[in-house]
Amino acid sequence: MATKPAATAAAAKTDATILLTRDHNEVRKLFKQYEKLADAEAAASDRQALAEEICMKLTIHATSEEDIFYPAAREAGVETDLLDEAEVEHASAKDLIAQIRSMTPDEDLYDAKVKVLGEYIDHHATEEEDEMFPKCRKAKMDLAGLAAQLAERKAQLLAEAGEEVAA
Repeated sequence: MATKPAATAAAAKTDATILLTRDHNEVRKLFKQYEKLADAEAAASDRQALAEEICMKLTIHATSEEDIFYPAAREAGVETDLLDEAEVEHASAKDLIAQIRSMTPDEDLYDAKVKVLGEYIDHHATEEEDEMFPKCRKAKMDLAGLAAQLAERKAQLLAEAGEEVAA
């Protein structure tokens, strides 16, 4: 884990909401790539590889938020209803992710499930960015410290998944 300190140091130069928004933008791009593959009726193996990448990134992102960011937001007094809704949205997304991972791209509804997951995630991410994150900034949360914790947790989860850790 030689890259962990570098990732943590880089995160400390930003804040947690910026880090999480970057994750959102990354998966939005992946969903657009998937849509292009589906529209072009690309090979099942290509669609499945991209869908798996999306599912892995979303799982790591959600786990990091649930383990670190949401508890800190609750402790800082950020609106409980907003956090409860976000956690329910995570649960629904995880259910769709499990369905996608249990299927093959040649099965009925595979592409539709990936598309719906993308729409769902876009809605969820937009709510976080437009509603939750401004409230977190106003709550005077230690967003730089949380960014470092999120980067460390993400690196740990990526390592457990056998993925390279991006610096």
